[in-house]
Amino acid sequence: MMSRRHLLFAVLAAVAVSSFGCSFGCGRERQNADGSVASVSPNTGATVPPAVSAPAPSSTHTTTVDARPRVVFLGDSLTAGLGLAQDQAYPTLLQQKADADGLSFQIVNAGVSGDTSAGGLSRLDYALEGDVRVMVVALGGNDALRGLPVEELRKNLATIIERAQAKKIRVVLAGMEAPPNFGQSYTDAFHRVYPELAAQYKLPLIPFLLQGVAGIERLNQRDGIHPTAEGARTVADNVWTVLRPMLKTP
Repeated sequence: MMSRRHLLFAVLAAVAVSSFGCSFGCGRERQNADGSVASVSPNTGATVPPAVSAPAPSSTHTTTVDARPRVVFLGDSLTAGLGLAQDQAYPTLLQQKADADGLSFQIVNAGVSGDTSAGGLSRLDYALEGDVRVMVVALGGNDALRGLPVEELRKNLATIIERAQAKKIRVVLAGMEAPPNFGQSYTDAFHRVYPELAAQYKLPLIPFLLQGVAGIERLNQRDGIHPTAEGARTVADNVWTVLRPMLKTP
């Protein structure tokens, strides 16, 4: 089961900087026409809607605020949908699934290309603005590609989980795998972080976000890392299996 995951990362770890390459300060925010500020994915232009829109500058215009409770996806370029049209990113596909199922939630894509677990933690407060009921944490791919210390990943994810739970937000954890480049002990330690945190904090776990996609050529873009539109549909299915029961439960 691990060989396909390793194939994905081993072949392309050398291009990690270019594929995930925006540093933390790159293009994180932009100002909307109504004066509100939105977080921006630097490679896709994906934005995180503000919790509350600023008043319209003219009484002849009305700003519509989505009052539905939110499900926030805190992730990196895999979540942002690098290389895809916005309506092909897996969070958008999950919005379609929720709508079709009559589940009144706003799915918020808070994916930013290049983010490590530390980057996700640094923007957590912004991501959790508004009526957030569920947060899906899909971080770690860039930690793995850069060979960052596993204990830093564990600490950052634990802090994200604890801060969300302190706000009574339910958390789903999406697992990721490390490449074999840094040795078997690193790969094994990285793998253990996700099930161990899920057990510690009693979280639903998506064992591997890219299950059924990683290492399958036709489901990945030319970089071998980011899913195609078809691959994103498989990722959405992986997530929906775990997320749907949570949205069905008050």
